[in-house]
Amino acid sequence: MSTTLHLAIGAFDGVHLGHRAVLHSAREAARAGGGIVGVLTYDPHPSKVLRPESSVPLIFTRAQKDDRLTEAGAQVIHHEKFDRAHAGIEAADFPKWLKQTFPHLKSLHVGSNFQYGRGRAGNGETLIAHGLSEGLSVKLVEAVHLGDETVSSSRIRQCLVAGELDLANAMLLRPYEAEGTIIGGRRLGRTIGFPTVNVAWEPELKPAYGVYAVEVIFKGEALPAVANYGQRPTVESGPVAPLLEAHVLRGEAPTTGDAVRIRWVRRLRAEQKFADLAALQAQIAKDSALAKQALGLLG
Repeated sequence: MSTTLHLAIGAFDGVHLGHRAVLHSAREAARAGGGIVGVLTYDPHPSKVLRPESSVPLIFTRAQKDDRLTEAGAQVIHHEKFDRAHAGIEAADFPKWLKQTFPHLKSLHVGSNFQYGRGRAGNGETLIAHGLSEGLSVKLVEAVHLGDETVSSSRIRQCLVAGELDLANAMLLRPYEAEGTIIGGRRLGRTIGFPTVNVAWEPELKPAYGVYAVEVIFKGEALPAVANYGQRPTVESGPVAPLLEAHVLRGEAPTTGDAVRIRWVRRLRAEQKFADLAALQAQIAKDSALAKQALGLLG
């Protein structure tokens, strides 16, 4: 007999506390009844097909999402291609499609605000009813709250754009991260005593420009660093593409071509333009001291 499947369904951008609650529900079902934990998610994000003119800028790449889903307990991840044909499946037929796609499907786990089917006509209650006809149990998982805040991907996006990193990270549970490769730069930082590594990173969702206390994850080690993300107005004559650059405070910095993750720990200040390089140098020294405090470094 093949192993039964307990399936969590959703877009899962961010893999935040609410998403983890849905995964936890699937894990509990797998533990109680035997079987494995699966995830059904979509690529591209449904908004890119249904409303391309105002599609959702994603918090993480597909690879980052998969990493976090696996960490949260997913043993199988299925990326369903979202297109007009899939969007056109009638709500009443959706469980039948699920059963055909996943023959050993036993249970479904979704957020209580889950919508599905043509015109998003289906909801949690209809999924319970329609699922029953296919022999599927359905668990609706309530939203997670942090204080007065409801945890959601859209709220996390708002926080990142507004520079509210603490709240975004609390909702994500695992801090916000950038992933990229070290690229060559103008080596300007070296001339003022703060050499930086530049990261090739072009996120869909651009967080607030500013200075951050970060950790550069390289070869399994978390290197404390202070980072700037933005357009570098002090040294650039006009608008340029935003750049993520980090000055490593302790340890050996990665070099050009190395793949790194940048873990954003705390936002220190907004990006600003200084009168000259001497003023910028003095501010970076202050930023570095604040970053050391935020990262638990002494001296």
